[in-house]
Amino acid sequence: MTPSFDPARLAELSPDLRAFFEAQRAMLEAERIRADREHRRAENELAARLHTESELAASKETVERLQLLVKEYERARFGKRSEKLDPDQLQLVLEDIEIAIAEVQEREDDRARRSGRPATSERAGRAARAFPAHLPRVERVIEPASLACPCGCGLMVRIGEDRSSRLDVTPAQYRVIETVRPRYACPNGCAGVAQAPAPAHLIEGGVPTEALLAQVAVAKFSEHMPLYRQSQVFARHGIMLDRAVLADWMGTTAFHLAPIVERMSALMKLSGRLFMDETRAPVLDPGRGRTKTGYLWAVLRDDRGHGGADPSIVVYHYAPGRSGEHAERMLEGFDGVLQVDGYGGYHRLARAERKGGAPLRLAWCWSHGRREIIAATPKAGSPIAEAILARIAALYAIEAEIRGKEASIRQSVRAERSRPLVVELEEFLRAQAARLSGRSDMGKAVAYLLNHWSGLTLFLDDGRVEMDTNLVENQIRPLTLTRKNALFAGHDEGGRTWSRLASLIATCKLNSVDPYAWMKATLEAIADGHPQSRIDELMPWAFKSSSPTPAA
Repeated sequence: MTPSFDPARLAELSPDLRAFFEAQRAMLEAERIRADREHRRAENELAARLHTESELAASKETVERLQLLVKEYERARFGKRSEKLDPDQLQLVLEDIEIAIAEVQEREDDRARRSGRPATSERAGRAARAFPAHLPRVERVIEPASLACPCGCGLMVRIGEDRSSRLDVTPAQYRVIETVRPRYACPNGCAGVAQAPAPAHLIEGGVPTEALLAQVAVAKFSEHMPLYRQSQVFARHGIMLDRAVLADWMGTTAFHLAPIVERMSALMKLSGRLFMDETRAPVLDPGRGRTKTGYLWAVLRDDRGHGGADPSIVVYHYAPGRSGEHAERMLEGFDGVLQVDGYGGYHRLARAERKGGAPLRLAWCWSHGRREIIAATPKAGSPIAEAILARIAALYAIEAEIRGKEASIRQSVRAERSRPLVVELEEFLRAQAARLSGRSDMGKAVAYLLNHWSGLTLFLDDGRVEMDTNLVENQIRPLTLTRKNALFAGHDEGGRTWSRLASLIATCKLNSVDPYAWMKATLEAIADGHPQSRIDELMPWAFKSSSPTPAA
């Protein structure tokens, strides 16, 4: 066994040996410290790696869980349960989940960048895409810090370039238009003063230009921003415009645009087929300090489904109630086919004593009939429901093939392919009605279809008729955003004002016209005295913009 060395005996050694041993001991101590430091660093790296892997696993699990939620909500949105869920609420839920997914993925990518690893998460919307050609381009060229060639031969020459594009925004900039009209007089004092006439304005002596009026209208009636919020936006720019002032502007704007809406309504009543739908519109009940329920009705002409050439029009009407009398008044002068949902108030329009025209032919909505079947289906499923829904789906598949074709072609295809399916479905429904209890949910749903059968099958005899009222429902649906953001209107007259401006903006969108550009140009034309006899020139579909407008 080797005896241990006593450090106290160093003093007995010669100076050279003592210095050697001291150097060796210092070197060993330094090596021990370095080894301890390396060990601690390795332990920290291992702990950090395990922590990162744990966080990545947790992030991956979070993303997978959120993506599963997205799929569930998408199924709820487009699947059978969509009949029971609010599409707008679904959109809000999906937005929140997708934002959460993006945040988790960005955290993962940030860790990857800091550790030198490539980002692995798949990000939505990150791929390069072409931007609309009408957007202005601002080119920024970034040159290298030096063009001197490393070999010393002189300056490098350009051989190509890499180009990337990003979407940018310039915040709204308000400005004041100062109109100066110099006055001139004879220097010798003779009578007379020369001065240009004051330009015409929609609001004489008022603050806003027609462009500003158009912007406020579009923000409220297209982007669903109430006037009090717009007032807050102005205030952030140091412009004090009370909500009541903005409301006064919109009332004046609606008054001057009313003849255009009236003309649109008259034109659409010349058609042989229209759509109609209604939705609740809460309004204040003056003197009672609470709201009451009014109704907003939409009347739509959209002939694109059968290749019609007439421009699409939607006209909204406000009414304090939902009775068929209101629909009768709104459609005075119209004769033809009216496509509606299953609301019983529309039966009034098909009576011989209908006011304002001949009895209308009512085309009922297959989507509403389908919803009745879905609502009556138990959670465990139903063979009866599956059989009915399968036949309805087959009819819709045929419709998808002939959408946009001429009415005569649609009618011919329906006679050959759709009618046999409808006959078969009717036989099945009547057989089920005979065996189901009339008090059961499914019995009531089957009875609903049979009670509306003549209107449901009208599409077989008229190629212009659609199977459902989805087109007009699409025009009603955005109004629910207004309901969520604020009361629909402060009173009944406010509802009527709302309906006029909303009609114009929605019709612009139907015809792929920029609502702001159209309204600005139209208000300027009205201020300049556009003659009433040429009002058709002011229709939204007649507007020619200098730049293309994306479809709504």
